[in-house]
Amino acid sequence: MFIRIVSYLLVIGVLGLLAAMVYIRMQGAPTNLGVTAGKLRDCPNSPNCVSTQHSGKYRQSEPIAYAGSMADAQATLLGVLSQMPRNALLTQQDDYLHVEFRSRVMGFGDDVEFYFDDAAKVIHFRAAARMGYDDLKVNPKRMEAIRTAFIA
Repeated sequence: MFIRIVSYLLVIGVLGLLAAMVYIRMQGAPTNLGVTAGKLRDCPNSPNCVSTQHSGKYRQSEPIAYAGSMADAQATLLGVLSQMPRNALLTQQDDYLHVEFRSRVMGFGDDVEFYFDDAAKVIHFRAAARMGYDDLKVNPKRMEAIRTAFIA
């Protein structure tokens, strides 16, 4: 009897995990992303976001400087992104990129935006988790890796 109950609970747990994974994978990108008047959207009031243009109490970072043309900077950044796992380019414009990253195990989605401010010769970015409150510093670490690879 005990083994049967444990077996049922195990099956229910596995089914719940599968349902959660499907739900997480179905979460699409927010519809309110992009650049408005030279600014990316502010980060939410939680530590699961990092941005170069957000002045809130959570994660703030410096933009990525570049020399040369904006087109060259975008090509370099796209080259860096192509070497990183589990990402997809969702939007590409002259001065803006939107990239989706997925976590390895559960498939949690993160939205990473890049805004090329050619007058200042910098790339502003915003990286935010779609779900949850904290991202265990995944986005700041990812953005620092992108910055390091871009500069190299």
